[in-house]
Amino acid sequence: MYVDFTHKKQFGKQLSPAEAEQKIKNWCAYQERSQNETRYQLLSYGLTIEEADLLISKLIVENFLNEQRFAVALAGGKLRIKHWGKTKIKYELKKHKVSDYCLQFALKSIDHDEYEKTLTLLLEKKISTTKTSDKKKLFNTVLKYALSKGFELELVSQKLNILIENINES
Repeated sequence: MYVDFTHKKQFGKQLSPAEAEQKIKNWCAYQERSQNETRYQLLSYGLTIEEADLLISKLIVENFLNEQRFAVALAGGKLRIKHWGKTKIKYELKKHKVSDYCLQFALKSIDHDEYEKTLTLLLEKKISTTKTSDKKKLFNTVLKYALSKGFELELVSQKLNILIENINES
């Protein structure tokens, strides 16, 4: 999420810094948040950039915000719920302006077996819903779909070849 901080946008009623602090703590306690989206939320409460940055520092110290924890939660959630691959997860983390260290940490935290199982299930489902008897067309259709979900070309090709080979043997 790109946020332009050159001008302050006012979305609702302006809150005092104390009111904003309590509201943002509840907001952060509800689910993991990135520093970028938290800054945007604070600005929507009517705080200045300086007030928002000061409050973000306090939230980090009090462990309401943790970029690494956010990155791991987002990566795991996108894999399990949306069935995204590492490439798409990486771009989502970059949209949240997560540091390269946290981005790499989050991608490494993804369980390899779960990742491959998710990909296999995704491929099997797409194969079963693709209506074509041409192997090349089936391969290309399913490959494009898996790539659009953010899975790596080499891994997708390898798994897809095995699955299509097994279909022909059946």
